[in-house]
Amino acid sequence: MTALSKRPRAPRSRDTRARRGECREPLRPAFQTVNCLGMRLSCVPAGEFSMGNHETADSLAAAFPLYEAQRISELADELPLHRVRITRPFLLGTTAVTRGEFRAFVAATGYRTQAERDGQGGWGYRPLTSDFTGRLARFAWHDAGFDQDDRHPVVNVSWHDAQAFCRWLSRMEGRRYRLPSEAQWEFACRAGTRSRYHTGDDPEQLLSAANLFDARCAPWFPEWEAFALRGDDGFAFTAPVGSFAPNSLGLHDMHGNVWEWCHDWYGAEYYRRSPIDDPTGPATGAVRVRRGGSWHTWPLYARSSYRNWNRPDSRYLLLGFRVAAEA
Repeated sequence: MTALSKRPRAPRSRDTRARRGECREPLRPAFQTVNCLGMRLSCVPAGEFSMGNHETADSLAAAFPLYEAQRISELADELPLHRVRITRPFLLGTTAVTRGEFRAFVAATGYRTQAERDGQGGWGYRPLTSDFTGRLARFAWHDAGFDQDDRHPVVNVSWHDAQAFCRWLSRMEGRRYRLPSEAQWEFACRAGTRSRYHTGDDPEQLLSAANLFDARCAPWFPEWEAFALRGDDGFAFTAPVGSFAPNSLGLHDMHGNVWEWCHDWYGAEYYRRSPIDDPTGPATGAVRVRRGGSWHTWPLYARSSYRNWNRPDSRYLLLGFRVAAEA
């Protein structure tokens, strides 16, 4: 399983006021643009939405009966449901950063990722033993142990590596690039929806829009086969970015393919004190937010509201990033 273990907390009541005034129609991009690296970005309009989980623990338990009660209780950091305003439009990459785009950064700057600099390497997949292993020096952004080309999302990059890429791209373009805030990420993922996924509530509907743990991937990990989607999305590991249908904002792979770093420090109780306008997470912390799920993620953990985290120096074969920029 790709979700990290979380401390169980009792679910809190939802703030029904958070539903007032939010967008109920699908969001459309104000425009799309292509930058100097050939990356396509959508302009996400300003707007208001209810951030967090709309469902009760009982409804989630009924919808996902294979998951233990403790795993459902661990989702309490998605509460309370709360009102958020994104007050300014912003640009967001229509896909995660690819290996080819990251390769251009490395070639232009000579940058070495944390996995390469500290000699510890990253994580990879070992076919002979059908498991993940790391850290090993052989694994880094250019090698995750399974076949990838330059169209695939880059993995084994830390939060600091993602930041370095954004600084370089900012210098190249004369525009400030950064990682999206957690609120911006969820607003863009939902694209005006209130369902579990931007495709609706049924996990099986994700097969046309997301590369998740499914019938193609399950044979590689038979111990978790019961949690797989029944359909086959065609990819056992990462897929080339943009292989699946986008949401209404033109954003691909907001569910699945790779987890995506966000700017924010993670705070389990942050939603209780989050400001309405443009929240950016706690001032300090120990771990950074990641969102969206990966090719190895089970449907419960790919929901639009699901929150997860890693240490900022983490590097993993499930974890990449997409860029945001000022519009």
